[in-house]
Amino acid sequence: MEISFSGSPRPTLGVEWELAIVNRGDRDLVNAAEAVLDELAERHGIDPTQAESPIHKEFLRNTVEIVTGVHNTVGEAMDDVARSLRAVLAAGDRLGVDFFCAGTHPFAHWTDEMLTDKPNYVEIINRNQYWGRQLLIWGVHVHVGVSRADKVFPILNALLMKYPHLLALSGSSPIWDGKDTGYASTRALLFQQLPTAGLPFQFETWQEFEQFTGDQMKTGIIESLGGLHWDIRPSPGFGTIEVRVCDGIPTMRELAALTALIHCIVVDLDRRLEAGEELPSMPPWLVQENKWRAARYGLDAEVILDRDCNEQVVTDDLAVMLEKLEPVAKSLDCARELGSVADIPRYGASYQRQRSIVEGGGSLASIVDSLVGELRGSVM
Repeated sequence: MEISFSGSPRPTLGVEWELAIVNRGDRDLVNAAEAVLDELAERHGIDPTQAESPIHKEFLRNTVEIVTGVHNTVGEAMDDVARSLRAVLAAGDRLGVDFFCAGTHPFAHWTDEMLTDKPNYVEIINRNQYWGRQLLIWGVHVHVGVSRADKVFPILNALLMKYPHLLALSGSSPIWDGKDTGYASTRALLFQQLPTAGLPFQFETWQEFEQFTGDQMKTGIIESLGGLHWDIRPSPGFGTIEVRVCDGIPTMRELAALTALIHCIVVDLDRRLEAGEELPSMPPWLVQENKWRAARYGLDAEVILDRDCNEQVVTDDLAVMLEKLEPVAKSLDCARELGSVADIPRYGASYQRQRSIVEGGGSLASIVDSLVGELRGSVM
């Protein structure tokens, strides 16, 4: 099966940010996406049925997704996000609902009424049954443009070595179904239960990916490339690598920081590849262990750095990585946003902030209150 990769002449950037909708009473989820989108259509002329719409429906009827256009810098992308977020918040105020972003809601329960009525979403539930119904989760996807198909898997395989850093920084799902799971990211482990989700295969060439995809489609495992729900995947139509590692990110500042980090890592790897360097990678069993450690321990995780199984606490390795990426960030005009990455361990990742509320005597609803306030405060 031949798959055409559009290719991006520049390392462009796009962001998808999923927001959950909650009521203002008990802070449970509310299936108000349709009402929010209708309000946006009436007040702002936004048509969510159009591909270029900045605000979309999602898998769940309690979710809307902000989608940026194609941008050259993190700052441009965040300006785009902020415009949409202000419109969404204003629509919520008119309807009497609020929004938050995190990997999970701390106490909501799945019901059949939550599912958006789209054939591909219905098929996820029909095929996966109980495991599909657990997907009460939210995340962030970042697209970075890559010029040629032959670059995709060398970059993707090397990018997997930074997977635990991204997951530890964005971990925001410690509590699920009313229980503290002991994990920084419960979402990461919930999502990988789908047979087409989780870590990507580490192909050496684009042709191997084409063979794999042909097998998947011939056997009915997927019907389109969109059926591959990998944590990092090629997006051939956009000419990008799509990084889907991160839990839902609660604030604009953190979103900008992690978007900058992803942009810088991918562009750095791309430039090194262009310069003739053979990019590093790790065996899948080490990548898998790193994912679990980051999901379990977050910023306290001791991660595996290389094929020789050298290890370091993720925050210590992060400091080294940020210093190395400073020149790349300057060239991409995102040095300020990249610098904000270091603030996350300093002030606490979302999973730590959520736990501190409970440790201080707060309720699970208080966690939602805090997440709602963080989101609104980050754009005001």
